[in-house]
Amino acid sequence: MRRDEILERLEKPGPTGLWIEPLLDQAQIGEVTVDLRLGYDFLVSIVTRRPFIGVARGESGFRSVGSYFQPTRRELGERFILYPDQIVLTTTLEYVALPVDTFADVLTRSSYTRLGIAVNTMIQPGFRGCFSVELFNHGNNPVELIVGAKMFQMRLTKMDGPAAYGGVERKYFGNVRPTPSRAADDEDVQRLARLGSTY
Repeated sequence: MRRDEILERLEKPGPTGLWIEPLLDQAQIGEVTVDLRLGYDFLVSIVTRRPFIGVARGESGFRSVGSYFQPTRRELGERFILYPDQIVLTTTLEYVALPVDTFADVLTRSSYTRLGIAVNTMIQPGFRGCFSVELFNHGNNPVELIVGAKMFQMRLTKMDGPAAYGGVERKYFGNVRPTPSRAADDEDVQRLARLGSTY
């Protein structure tokens, strides 16, 4: 989607309209992308004595995936240090409501990709909330991140028609804070765990 259509969708009410709040600067809207800012909240992965993170609830000693992360918060303008080989879950500062006929790819802006931080996440049509972003430092050095800095870019792609979810529950819909993986909630994982325990 190009800039003129993005601007048109921002003015359009209803399910085919686009909502981005706060949009602090019109310069955030580029020719084919919208810049998004780093949010306040972080879930930092921690090392535990467990041999692995389990995703099958029926397993002995199963722990919530969230227990492998420590929450922390920074204010606008404060820094967060991302260390090499560290996984941190965060969100965009902006709350976004996507049109029902549009999906978004969220990518790292090239200035941060060149520091070793690569993000590539696809957001489903009709999503509402702050985009969850998984940060990983592929480089050799810690990197300073500033809350509120334009760190991500959203590329919007219009589909032929609206997406139909038919009452399917969407696991991460409406989040405003980072959310750990809900892989343990997937029905297929539970079925496979039960199947494996019968052998």
